[in-house]
This record gives sequence, structure tokens and C-alpha cells, in this order.
Amino acid sequence: MKTRLILVRHAEAEGNKTRHFHGWTDSPITERGRLQAKCVAERLKGTDIDVLYSSSLKRTLQTAEYISAVKGLPIIRTDKLKEINGGDWEGLTWGELQKGWPDAYETWENTPHRHQMPNGESMEEFQARLVDEVTHIIRQNKGKNICIVTHGTAIRALICHFRACSLEEMINVAWCDNTAI
Repeated sequence: MKTRLILVRHAEAEGNKTRHFHGWTDSPITERGRLQAKCVAERLKGTDIDVLYSSSLKRTLQTAEYISAVKGLPIIRTDKLKEINGGDWEGLTWGELQKGWPDAYETWENTPHRHQMPNGESMEEFQARLVDEVTHIIRQNKGKNICIVTHGTAIRALICHFRACSLEEMINVAWCDNTAI
């Protein structure tokens, strides 16, 4: 009995478009994002999916709604699949982050395994939260094809875990585009 995990990054959201950090900031998808979500749903149309999970943020739920409509599946929402909690970084532009927190910005870019969001989560805390939730989801759905709609940093942290590599190697895990599978 094989369990299959399909990870999907959310469609383009307002924060992606305006280049603002939006970890827990609840921004909706853009017009382009709606087109991307429609396309990813069509791409998954012929893929066996038994259960559909999503982060509880608008950008993931709106993306999951397109998949739900094509697959005829309910969306199981969970806060534990949310993006990293950016704390004081929430809503700021990437330029503001680089100027206001040069040391923290440098760790985000070059040594993310050491990163601690100011008044938010560390990368280790974030990965532990995700791994706990995904492990729970897998245990609840043994032998099923599980689709999870989540976030870019979340996917990178999960890839490290599933490849059995340390967070130090996260720098080598490529960013996936919006609606990448």
C-alpha cells in the first residue's frame, strides 16, 4: 500500500506581485493567480487524488478551490500548513527588510537554517510544525494520494525533511514557482 504526497505551491498572491513579505499575512490571489490556479487544477485533473489539504491562508485556499472543483473533493483546512510566521517582517517590502534587518536578511538569503524571524518563527520551529502536521496527515491517509496546497518556504523545508538532509542544505533547494507541483 503506497501513500503518495503531492505538494502544490499557491498561485500568485498580492504579496508576490508587490514584493512584500507575507508569511502569515492573509493576502488573496491576483488575477494572474486565478489563471495559474485554473491551469494547475486542469493539470491535476487526470491525477489520482483521494484527499485535499490546504493551509488556512486565503492564497492557498483560493488555489485549492480550483483543484477541489475539478476533483470533486472537499478542502481540509489546517493552520499548521501555513507559511513561516514572519513576525515583524510581515507586510514589509523586501527592500525594507534588507535595510531594516541586514543581518537577519542575510541569514534568510544565505543561511536559512539559522534564520529567526524577528518576533516570529525560527526555521527549525517552522520545519518541525510542518513535519508534525504532514506526518499526521500521512498517518491518517495511509495508502491514499494526498494533495497539499501550501507555500514556497514550506515546500523547501519539507523537501529537506523528505530528502533526509539537514536544514543547512535548504540553500540548495530551489524555490518553486507559484502553482508548481
